[in-house]
Amino acid sequence: YDITFMACLPDMVVMAPRNEAELCHMIATSFAIDDCPSCFRYPRGPGIGLDLELEGVKVGNPGYKGVPLEVGKGQVLREGTHACLLGYGTPTNNCLKAAKLLEEYGISVTVADARFCKPLDEKLIRRLAKEHPILVTVEEGSVGGFASHVLQFLALDGLLDGNLKVRPLLLPDVPIEHGSDQFQLEQAGLTPAHIASTVLSLQGKTAESLQILAK
Repeated sequence: YDITFMACLPDMVVMAPRNEAELCHMIATSFAIDDCPSCFRYPRGPGIGLDLELEGVKVGNPGYKGVPLEVGKGQVLREGTHACLLGYGTPTNNCLKAAKLLEEYGISVTVADARFCKPLDEKLIRRLAKEHPILVTVEEGSVGGFASHVLQFLALDGLLDGNLKVRPLLLPDVPIEHGSDQFQLEQAGLTPAHIASTVLSLQGKTAESLQILAK
């Protein structure tokens, strides 16, 4: 729920890392911002096993030092043509896995990491919306969070006036029981299979969308 209640505050910079290296960079970014408040999500669980130095993080003894990011700048992780998965925070990793699953169905997918909920990378989102027939946002947040900010921008920019199909994937409006990350993602419908199924459904491939969930 943090995305929703933090991003509604005026002048607040809101960001979320997809991995341990991005977390280091966002800590550095928060320290570098001196003209407004900022916050970042501290991901649950272990990292994904990156070589931090290869990711631009200075490894000290003790501690780690990241490099400040450009505020409000997202990142495209892979390019495709049939659909775009726009992740915010750690769900971006499942977007990458979903893109791999969709390759088996001949679907080419762009995956982008928004990095920032506020300010949004409007230039990037505009390009993604114009270059893809399908846009799916993915977040571990409630209604009123990242997807709401994206949809607000798309609406005001006139990008919802054409044939673009948009679907937000987020936490359901019900309590989720305590458990492992995998258990909670299953309950929330945010696994790679759920993300891939959403894309298949939007393409009219109903049988395939059900099939991928059954695997």
